[in-house]
Amino acid sequence: MENADVVLGLHDFLERMRQSSASDIVKSIKSFIVSFTNNAPDPERDSVIVQEFLSNMEGVFRNHPLWAGCSEEELESAGEGLEKYVMTKLFSRVFASHPDDVKLDGELSEKMALVQQFIRPENLDITPTFQNETSWLLAQKELLKINMCKAPRDKLVCILNCCKVINNLLINASIASNENPPGADEFLPVLIYVTIKASPPQLHSNLLYIQRYRRQSRLVAEAAYFLTNMLSAESFISNIDAKALSMDETEFSSNMESAQALLSGLSTDVDGLSNQTDSTGDYTPRAGQMETRNQSTNKIPATPSKTSETKLKTKSVPYAYASNQASMAKIPSLSDLENKGAAMLLKEDQVSKTFQEFPYLFAQAGDLTVNDVEHLLSDYKRIVFKYICLSKGMSVATPQIPSKLQTGGPNQMETVRKSQDIHSEPQEDTDRTDDRVSLVEEESLVSKSPPNEPLEPQGNPVGETS
Repeated sequence: MENADVVLGLHDFLERMRQSSASDIVKSIKSFIVSFTNNAPDPERDSVIVQEFLSNMEGVFRNHPLWAGCSEEELESAGEGLEKYVMTKLFSRVFASHPDDVKLDGELSEKMALVQQFIRPENLDITPTFQNETSWLLAQKELLKINMCKAPRDKLVCILNCCKVINNLLINASIASNENPPGADEFLPVLIYVTIKASPPQLHSNLLYIQRYRRQSRLVAEAAYFLTNMLSAESFISNIDAKALSMDETEFSSNMESAQALLSGLSTDVDGLSNQTDSTGDYTPRAGQMETRNQSTNKIPATPSKTSETKLKTKSVPYAYASNQASMAKIPSLSDLENKGAAMLLKEDQVSKTFQEFPYLFAQAGDLTVNDVEHLLSDYKRIVFKYICLSKGMSVATPQIPSKLQTGGPNQMETVRKSQDIHSEPQEDTDRTDDRVSLVEEESLVSKSPPNEPLEPQGNPVGETS
């Protein structure tokens, strides 16, 4: 199904729910959501109940006057809209609802955080022809969007986009080098590497959520293939060991211990920096240290931090990290960091490449369209969030937002949203209190997503097909 069809599916579904003849469907949906949320979590049982409800309701759609004479595509679209609405409402109740899932999420995240410190493409037998870590960053970016979505299909789209970016890069590399088209043996190792480097939080729960609550009849073809590959990647990472990375046991153990010490050192340094804002001395940015480590391919001896000295003793550390003296360094101001970054930027030969991720930077007002508002608002919120977090973390006062923006901004943005968002509901319905309207009024929870939670993940190069 095309992306536009799915977006319109929810809108069309909610529009039909406004009709008086839809009162029976509205009551059924509301009753299901209420009764479901009143039950204690049981993932396996919950999955069966949701799947049965979605299947039964799609059968109701086929025989309901509201969909009389509709095509299969329109019925399919209604089913997508129903799934998106119901699962967005139930998300907090069913996602990562079992302690075992939460535990496995933590274990998987810890494993990825450690392994990503030393893994190289060669460890997964990825040949030089197919190595393209810079372009793989795009695949990582797509995968990291998975936690911005609530609907099962939207989460699945993030996985599909990640996989398709990888697949396209492999195909292009094979064409450029006149080699045979890549297959599963070439694809899966790259997917594993990208997943480890991206290290998306709650990956285990996300995959289970898709398996349990994505309509089973739509988990077919390409969607099923790429989801299966992601499940294989998760299984590989969970059980990763020296043999899986083509290492001997001693080297693997040493790398894991060093990665553990490194992460512990980073945590210690962050705590130390926050407690030493009045200290003096030179400051070495952590990002610079990490860049040096990532560019190094040889083992560099380093002095272990006190917390890891007993564990490591005389072992060499594969990647250098700062000593605890860095925790006594003075935190630079935001303006100092900005000035330093500007100076570095001016020295770069190809500055334009740095701004490729920000397509609107060089645009004029006349170049923008109403459709660009969604992207710009999402980027604005992301930048503000990062800036506020950075300011708070460095104990720097953040500037006050002008009062005009505080009072006028939200209303003005709501006006823009209503002019371009197909999901915004008509103003005249706000005073109605019957059941069919109360369902539609909750549309904002589905269609007006939180910051960075697009209905169709923004910037996706591809979408799901079925």
